[in-house]
Amino acid sequence: MPFEILLVLVIGGIVGITVMLHLTGRSRVRELTPDTARSEWLRHAPDDVIIDVTISHDKHSALIRTETGNGLLWSFGADTVARHLLDFDWIEHPEGFEIQFHDFGTPKVLVRLHDFERPHWQLLMDPA
Repeated sequence: MPFEILLVLVIGGIVGITVMLHLTGRSRVRELTPDTARSEWLRHAPDDVIIDVTISHDKHSALIRTETGNGLLWSFGADTVARHLLDFDWIEHPEGFEIQFHDFGTPKVLVRLHDFERPHWQLLMDPA
C-alpha cells in the first residue's frame, strides 16, 4: 500500500475516533458530586475510611478527609485522579490554589476556587 494512502487512513481514523468520542459526550470534564467523589476516591484508595467530602464550586475538585489524612480528587477529562495530601506545597493562584506534589508522576494541579471557598479549603488542607 502506498505511504500516502496509509497516512490518510491513519489520520482519518484518529479524527474519526476523536469526533465519535466528542459526539457521544466522552470528552466532557467530569463533574463531581459528594457521592461520585466518595465512590471515585474509594476506587483509587479502597482501604480508606472517608470522614467528609468537600466539593469545589466548579465541581471539578474535591477535598476528601479520611481517617489517615486528607486527600485531593480532581477531574482529568472523563476520569479522576486522587492523591493523598502527604508531601505537597500549595501556592496562591488568581483562580484558586496550585497544589505542587513532590511526586514525579503528579507534579501539580490547579484547584479552581471562588474567593469564599479559599479560607475553608486552606483550613482543611492545613496539616496542623
